[in-house]
Amino acid sequence: MKDKPTVLYDVPGPRARRRNLLWTLLFLVALAAVVWWVVASLADKGQLEWSKWAPFFTDPRVWETYLLPALKNTVIAAALAMVIALPLGALLGILRLSDHRTVRATAGTVVEFFRAIPVLILMLFANAAYSEFTDISPDTRPLYAVVTGLVLYNASVLAEVVRAGILALPAGQTDAAQAIGMRKGQTMTYVLLPQAVTAMLPALVSQLVVIVKDTALGGAMLGFSELLASVRPMSANYGANTIACFTVVAVVFVALNFALTTFASWLERRLRRGRRSTGAVVGVGAVEDLATPGEHPDTR
Repeated sequence: MKDKPTVLYDVPGPRARRRNLLWTLLFLVALAAVVWWVVASLADKGQLEWSKWAPFFTDPRVWETYLLPALKNTVIAAALAMVIALPLGALLGILRLSDHRTVRATAGTVVEFFRAIPVLILMLFANAAYSEFTDISPDTRPLYAVVTGLVLYNASVLAEVVRAGILALPAGQTDAAQAIGMRKGQTMTYVLLPQAVTAMLPALVSQLVVIVKDTALGGAMLGFSELLASVRPMSANYGANTIACFTVVAVVFVALNFALTTFASWLERRLRRGRRSTGAVVGVGAVEDLATPGEHPDTR
């Protein structure tokens, strides 16, 4: 039976399928060789011995002293950064769509400036500024610096996500809102943003995952007691099990980000079901604020 062509590409013929299968097998063999080499090297150096891994399963002090307090600090820093960066990014994204050139240019300058600077440099500058101009305790200063750097950088990135999500909506949404007398603020609040949130959610979640991972920069450069920073004291106190410590910390990061993405997926499905079930975008408050028939909304 002859293969039917698809819209995007031609179905590979017998020779192409054999060639693809050959390349796939070669890749799998090469990957298996690399994995074997890594495992053999670790075994030769004694990093796979049970004594290196046993503390994480048999000694609760590893978790009580190092991992759980570090996880708590990571979650606190990431949560604070998210809570501040999300509304700030949304505000900057909306200001970039303003009809006023001055407002639009100012917001654009702020976004492009902080988006162009590496987040680590922002953390270092923030730490130096807090040390020079404030009386924040040295014990809590790294937390402030990490949160500040994460907020400045990620709010700028989220602003572009918000702006792109709003601009991606059909122009007819704005025209329809204006046709029934809604002001621009009402159109943005009750029509555009509720629809754009669902479309933006995957990109927003990706940036929130970046926030969680970037907390590790504070541990590496500022002495912030987060998950990555717990590797050194754990390895020093449990027989130089550096590989085991890094592996456990990586698994904790994966679990944390998996929980975040799982919650976001659930929220996205719920939002999509809500939109299909109600079919409404404009809330009751918006309807009550509209101008009465025959009255222009700007002259009330």
